[in-house]
Amino acid sequence: MDAGSIRIHSAPWIVPVSRLPIKAGGIAVSQGKILAVGELQQVRQPYPLAEVVDHPHAVLTPALINSHIHLELSHLAALAAAPLDTTFTGWISRLLELRDTLGAVGVQAEQTALQVIEQQYRSGVSVLADVGNTSIGRNLAASFPGVLFPYKEYLGLAESTLSKNLQRLGQENETTLCSGHAPYSTHPHLLQHLKARATDLGHIFPVHTAEPAAEGEMIRQGRGEMVDFVRQRGFWDGSFTSRGNGGTVHYLRDLGILDHRTLCIHAIHVADEEIRIMAGEGVKVCLCPGSNQFLQTGKAPVQDYLDQGILPALGTDSLASNPKLSLWREMRLLAEAHATVMPSEIFRMATLGGAEALGLGHRLGALEPGKEADLLAVPIPDNLKNAEQIYHFLVHTGDFLKPARIPQ
Repeated sequence: MDAGSIRIHSAPWIVPVSRLPIKAGGIAVSQGKILAVGELQQVRQPYPLAEVVDHPHAVLTPALINSHIHLELSHLAALAAAPLDTTFTGWISRLLELRDTLGAVGVQAEQTALQVIEQQYRSGVSVLADVGNTSIGRNLAASFPGVLFPYKEYLGLAESTLSKNLQRLGQENETTLCSGHAPYSTHPHLLQHLKARATDLGHIFPVHTAEPAAEGEMIRQGRGEMVDFVRQRGFWDGSFTSRGNGGTVHYLRDLGILDHRTLCIHAIHVADEEIRIMAGEGVKVCLCPGSNQFLQTGKAPVQDYLDQGILPALGTDSLASNPKLSLWREMRLLAEAHATVMPSEIFRMATLGGAEALGLGHRLGALEPGKEADLLAVPIPDNLKNAEQIYHFLVHTGDFLKPARIPQ
């Protein structure tokens, strides 16, 4: 290998994620790939002629991964500008009303979504998993310097909408990523067809899962706030069959939705048995603490997921339900709400957890030989002395962090 093509990045600390932080470390990089990670002197030995680029007063980390966002709702930020004073379904009603007023698409919607992806990249996010009902995410995918997965979201609970939705689904191009919205809004047969298509094409299948408690009441008893809302919207036709016991995870398992390529978004109201089911099926989870806090939907059982071997991913959701879209802030909010969860685990969620959830674990999420050299240099105080202090700083400083991207 030509020594001129190799560059070694050094810093007081390196956080590989897949191993303990390294003091006075180095990362050898060539042609956008990581060759070696370790103590600087060890990394330099095989490449004595390589250029060494120092990053003083910084910690080098992998780029972040935002595993759930709704770009098309960015222009509806007024909804989260003040504390919520209504129910979950009341918020949905306001969202629909504001979207009808401002329009679901158009110049304003496109421009604000573009501003969001630019802000996300500047903050250190290299991967976005976007979910939407319009073409905004697909239109902006090429504008994002990292990887943007634009999912086309299907919903429709009434039996009368099923045939039309299945016909639309059958006409989708194989390159189009498709997802189902949620059990409370999507016909079970439509969910099954969406999942079967994703399986055939090798796609990750995201679905909102157990976000409001009312979803469980609907699934178990066929009544409650969610049913009242769907009925008021004119989409409750009596075709939905409640199960009498069990929750959303049981429901999705019985439909054949759960496997290692299923990404359950939010996953707040789940019982211990359901977490064991998810772990057994290899299901991935994405937590959105900022949105959950604003919508007052509850806190996910984070430690229980970790105890069962599930490393969740993190997402910001949208500006319609989260006043600020920052994955650094999501880490801080999660840490403040879950004192028993180690900061090292939370940082893994924002990096490796996201990579694994989106099928990118072989490329991103950790600093390892063979993976992409997608690196951040995060400024840190000089008085941080050990790995515990490094992780605490990264997670608890929140959206005040200003990472710099390291060119590959």
